[in-house]
Amino acid sequence: MTASQADLADLDALRARWARTLTAARGGAAEPDPAPYAERLLARWAEPQRHYHTLAHLTAVLDRVDELERYAADVEVVRLAAWFHDAVYRPDRSENEERSARLADTALRQAGVDAARTAEVVRLVRLTVTHDPADDDRDGQVLCDADLAVLASPPEAYAAYTAAVRQEYHFVPPELFREGRAAVLRQLLELPRLYRTPYGAEHWEATARYNLRAEMDLLTG
Repeated sequence: MTASQADLADLDALRARWARTLTAARGGAAEPDPAPYAERLLARWAEPQRHYHTLAHLTAVLDRVDELERYAADVEVVRLAAWFHDAVYRPDRSENEERSARLADTALRQAGVDAARTAEVVRLVRLTVTHDPADDDRDGQVLCDADLAVLASPPEAYAAYTAAVRQEYHFVPPELFREGRAAVLRQLLELPRLYRTPYGAEHWEATARYNLRAEMDLLTG
């Protein structure tokens, strides 16, 4: 299989995942057709300004949601939130999460998802501003853990992640980027727990904190 064929296969896999999730979230209803919604979302995730918040990130978050699904109250809602959580992403603008939440609200209502589930997706997308779900927020815990799982990557993968983030903010002068990135890392390190699911706490917490502290030392040393 060539690289282009692999890319097409990956897109086909994402289309199939979207169709399964949307159909399940609608209680098995086949209409309206999931395909146009998938194409619009995939186009957003493939925008040229993205270097970390890409289709690869979307796939990784969906994979982690699958890994953590036993902890969710409504895993289909969490999967929908994963699809929308960075659907609007402009590194030179603020309120990406809020704009993504509004997009989810509009698109899911049009796609036939009921009001209660749509509202829960919107809430979960907004939660990714802080990544600080309540102790009884099972769906929020799964989404936030899945989104932050990259922080527990092996050293080479973590370095690639930080390089991609820097590339997204290429327009920010180095000193300002270091200050802003350090503030983000500090906010994460000040959380009592980075991961709220039992799996995340056991398997990811220590590695993620090590990576964050090491990056902080590089930025501020």
